[in-house]
Amino acid sequence: MKVATAAYQMDFLTSWAQYEDKLDTWVGQAARAGADLAVFPEYGAMELATLAGRDVAADLEQSLFAVSNRLADADALHQKLAASHGLHILAASGPAATQTRPVNRARLFTPGGQKGVQDKQIMTRFERDVWRIQGGGPLQIFDTDLGKIGVLICYDAEFPLLGRALADCDLLLVPSCTEQLSGYWRVRIGAMARALETQCVAIMSSLVGEASWSEAVNITTGTGGVFGPPDVGFPPDGIIALGEIGSPGWTFAEIDLASIANVRTDGRVLGRRHWTEQKGRENAAPIVNMR
Repeated sequence: MKVATAAYQMDFLTSWAQYEDKLDTWVGQAARAGADLAVFPEYGAMELATLAGRDVAADLEQSLFAVSNRLADADALHQKLAASHGLHILAASGPAATQTRPVNRARLFTPGGQKGVQDKQIMTRFERDVWRIQGGGPLQIFDTDLGKIGVLICYDAEFPLLGRALADCDLLLVPSCTEQLSGYWRVRIGAMARALETQCVAIMSSLVGEASWSEAVNITTGTGGVFGPPDVGFPPDGIIALGEIGSPGWTFAEIDLASIANVRTDGRVLGRRHWTEQKGRENAAPIVNMR
């Protein structure tokens, strides 16, 4: 299969038609390049807040609900694009209102009309302390025509037990939103580590550029990347494809599910299979006084 992962730059939208045209252009580019899967980044849906006006988009609290109010329409658009272009789409995540506080929600759409929902599990300091976004529903594995797909949203990719919960996945999607280059590298290192541990392919997308109208996502940096285990059938550094930092656009990669199956059964190491051998060794190690 061929995958496309985005370095996506948001716009200040003046109409819903502008958003429709933008998404159709992006998805159309991926489809014309032969992509079977298009992956958009974390919080890319925040541009929908601009449809409620600059003051709302600039307000941390109001922007959450302005986006949430538009998600159903955005979902309908993504479902239409998935069907018309014949590819799977992970829509850019955004806040979804619940009975308590909003969650950070990504949605996966198939050409056949199916929709899967994955909420972020663990909040960053800004999300929990300032923006007051909460963790959402449990992790899920989506069994699709492209194989088994899991989603770890940004910070979630830095936690190995979350990755282990998705050990049956062939593809691990990591939509991200990071302000600084250090944040991008934390998530990228996490994505690569999860690909190593689970012997799968991790597909990372990034929000890039400036959005001066938003306090939450005003500056973002990163790029698209596709990573596998540095083992049989994969590049020695684990990097299958990588975009240019800060440059908007798609990064494409060819992925063979047979290579994933082969490295899991006959790799030079079998970390996914040997994971359980950590049991009994995971408690805090005793401190040995050598002074």
